[in-house]
Parts: sequence; C-alpha cells; structure tokens
Amino acid sequence: MIELFLLSMFIGLVAGLLAGMFGLGGGVVIVPALVWLFSAHNFSTELIMIMAVATSLSTIIFTAIASILTHHRLGAVQWASVARLTPGIILGAGTGAMIADFIDAEVLKVCFIIYLLYVATKMALPQKVKKKNNNNKAKLWLDYWMGGVIGFLSSILGIGGGTLTVPYLLSRRLAMKNAVAVSSVCGLPIAVSGAISYIMLGWNVTAIPTWSLGYVYLPALTGIIVCSIITAPIGAKLANKLPAKELKRYFSIVLFFIAIKMLLQ
Repeated sequence: MIELFLLSMFIGLVAGLLAGMFGLGGGVVIVPALVWLFSAHNFSTELIMIMAVATSLSTIIFTAIASILTHHRLGAVQWASVARLTPGIILGAGTGAMIADFIDAEVLKVCFIIYLLYVATKMALPQKVKKKNNNNKAKLWLDYWMGGVIGFLSSILGIGGGTLTVPYLLSRRLAMKNAVAVSSVCGLPIAVSGAISYIMLGWNVTAIPTWSLGYVYLPALTGIIVCSIITAPIGAKLANKLPAKELKRYFSIVLFFIAIKMLLQ
C-alpha cells in the first residue's frame, strides 16, 4: 500500500505539471498511469480499468474546486451556462458510471484509447481561431442535451470533460476565457456525480483491494491529490515561458505512444 501511495504521488506530480502546462484534465495521464500501476500490483484484471477511471474522476473533485475559485475571482464564469449544463451533466455522469460497471473491461479500455487518440490528434494539429459573434444566445436548449453527453462520456473515461466542454462552448461563440471557466466549473458536478456512482456501484464487489472506497482506490487518490495541487501552478507558469505550440506537439507524440502501449498491453 505504501509503495502504491508513493508511486501515485509521482503520477500526481506529472499529471499536475502537464495539466497546468497544457490545460488538460489530469485524467488523460492519470488513467493510463493507474492502469499500469494496478496491473503491476496484481489487481483483478476485470477491476483495473474501472478502478483507474473511478480514482481519476475522484481526484478532479479537489482540482476543480481550486479552479472554480480562481475563475470566479476573475469574473470569467458565465453562471447561466453552468446552470443549463449541470442537470444533464449530473444525470449523464451517473448513467455513464452505471454503463461502465456493466461493460467489459477491454471495451472500457478501448473507449479510453480512442479518447487518447482524439486528444493527441487535436494537440498535434494547428488550432483554428474562430470569429466571435453574438450568436451564443441561440438554441440554449442544446446546453441541456450536451450536458448529458459531456457528463456521460467524462464519467466513462474518468476525465473532467474539458476536452469536450471547451470545444462545444467555443462553437456557441463564447470567448475562450469564458469557455475554459465554465468548463472548469462543470468539472465539479461531473466528478462528484461520477465518483459517488462508482463508490456505490463498487461497494459490495468482493474482489476490491483493501483501502478502497467502492471502485475508488484511496492511497492512489490521496497521493495524486497531494502532489498535483503543488505542480499544477508550476505548470501554468511554465506555459507562459516555454514554446507552447511545440510542447503540445511533443506531448501529442507521448499520447500516441501511450494509446498504442495500452492497445498492445
């Protein structure tokens, strides 16, 4: 247990640094790292992927709170958008956890690999700058439906949903700073709803390792939280000093490698 905790601290250091530098939720790093860590410590094969997803999602609760306070102080959060997205997010995240509990572990792994490839491709390609207009008030009902989709996919993948929420909000012509702020706030209901669902679903599973709360492995959760909170601000500072475009492309290569490694594992 102590070894797992210490290794999880290292995962948290890396995840926080990369999250700060690239604006990614930690799940894109935490989930594959925990899959390898749990595999090396002989966790039940059927539980490795779902426990990695559940634990990753739980870490987002703490990082999301810090992000919300920062964005709120800066006045960047459009709370009306949050209010429309949240009901669907809560329902979708709970449903996603229940679906993940029923589907085969290999299918869940393939879903995450597809997500990794999506993020890697997006980071490798140049970003198009969209012209801003005042059309963001049109079709507000879409927010309710998209909240459900975002919550559902985020819960299955163990992510905060930023890679899904931000592009959607940008397509609705929100400014980038507002899209990122709203996405940060939405990460909290995703994480809370998903984590509670995974805890309840795994409560009576007999093969769960000691020190687990449902499907959430507490030593890994604690180690990741402690260190990611320290390194995320460092990553954010480095993002302003280092060549971001080149770094994103290098990191996309790492993500492609991780996806292939998971596929072959």
